[in-house]
Amino acid sequence: LHVAGLVQVSVGNGTMRPFVLVGIENTERRRDLTGPTDNEEDKKVAPRVGGSAKFRSFLKTELMPEVERRYRTTAERAIVGESFAGLFVVETFFLEPDLFDSYLAFDPSLWWNDAKLLASVRERLGSRSDWAKTLFLANSGQKEISELTARLAGILREVAPKGLHVFHTPMPAETHATIYHPAALAAFRTAFGDRKP
Repeated sequence: LHVAGLVQVSVGNGTMRPFVLVGIENTERRRDLTGPTDNEEDKKVAPRVGGSAKFRSFLKTELMPEVERRYRTTAERAIVGESFAGLFVVETFFLEPDLFDSYLAFDPSLWWNDAKLLASVRERLGSRSDWAKTLFLANSGQKEISELTARLAGILREVAPKGLHVFHTPMPAETHATIYHPAALAAFRTAFGDRKP
């Protein structure tokens, strides 16, 4: 609800373009938002993990077509998430980049699976020369998350393909529990303001 209110106010005051907001309530958050892991400590997080590919398929083949059927939409798509949902956003950015135009991740749990997603960034970007996408990263002052998020942003600045807009906003005064709202406000204004980045 707080994100819906933020979108409503931001559209109303002209700081972002109108957007159809789709909130997804899932039945097993940790299962749906994590990829496979070889780390035994990760596997203790929930009874079942590693279902992100299936959840991504649901978004692509069921949810997005249904939204398009029910509402007047444009071709622009975005995804936003925090913590494990932030990990899902970043994973989707690398595994299926054409699914969305803008990827907004706050305090992403990049430590998952011994941070192997980070280790494969250069390889995943491959030889693609043009990537017209926006990736907005924000992190709280939580040490491990802030370090990993900064590392991801640094790697992307080094090797970003043409057209990829990377924004990194450290928010050291925020905690993992407080980052979503201020990060969403900054991300929406950056990615969906009157002028495209």
